[in-house]
Amino acid sequence: MCDGKALIFSGRGNPALAKAIAADLENELGEIRITNFADGELYCQINDNVRGRDVFIVQPTSTPVNENLMELLILIDAFKRASARRITAVIPYYGYARQDRKDKPRVPITSRLVADLIEAAGADRILCVDVHAAQIQGFFKIPVDHLFAAPVLIKHVASLKLDKLTIISPDAGGVERARAYAKRLDADLAIIDKRREKANVAEVMNIIGQVEGRNCVIVDDMVDTAGTLCETVKALKAKGAEKLFCAATHPVLSGKALENLEKAPLEKLFVTDTIAAADKAEKCRKIEILSMAALLAEAIKRIHEESSVSSLFV
Repeated sequence: MCDGKALIFSGRGNPALAKAIAADLENELGEIRITNFADGELYCQINDNVRGRDVFIVQPTSTPVNENLMELLILIDAFKRASARRITAVIPYYGYARQDRKDKPRVPITSRLVADLIEAAGADRILCVDVHAAQIQGFFKIPVDHLFAAPVLIKHVASLKLDKLTIISPDAGGVERARAYAKRLDADLAIIDKRREKANVAEVMNIIGQVEGRNCVIVDDMVDTAGTLCETVKALKAKGAEKLFCAATHPVLSGKALENLEKAPLEKLFVTDTIAAADKAEKCRKIEILSMAALLAEAIKRIHEESSVSSLFV
């Protein structure tokens, strides 16, 4: 590898994305060996000389969350002990981000704990995409570059050339995101008022805005079991909405997500490859995956060259 290039390494969380990022940078992935002992313990060995080099580790902490998180921590420690000059953890999907506050008595703030672990392992910088709560950036004492998938998703939605378009926020917390989409797509905005009784279960209460006779795109940061999404789609259909789409950054797609999506009156679910989901897209015709590789590669290039990354934060 050329000494002037950033070194890109991948954990086992999403090697396809890491390979695409490296290709976009006209680079190759660094060589690293990651295995498990018989009892499940992780082991890694870096096969390239990284002393004094600028290293980027691509590793989302998606399912299996604990395995991928521990793998990230071990990789960071290995590069630190190998005398890398700077270690940037590229975390396309930040697991445990939903546990960002004490909303009940005697519960942990696990996203803060994860931030502490990543710092303690030796990371110098974080590059992430659409973290569930923006304030999580403040949990780190090291620099955090927080990218958004909006440019990729908005470009794709615009290519559909939908008339009478309304952007839907699935809850009050997502209004800012939905408003940004609506502004850039010159579309109307509507908001779902819902009450969540427990995790992964939501009851749609009311729709604020005009959706009758409109083509609607629901925008969110992730789709997990797709239960909330499907209830939202049903409510919109009941109010007379025409074609329904969803644009979400992270395809968590756990539990009965694929079954729920197939049953819902949803045209397409547009997601990005922050989480490896090619196998799920093959099983569900409604899922369409868009690549974040070019955007992440550009951010890595700018970080490596010590140039501004702020223009990518849109």
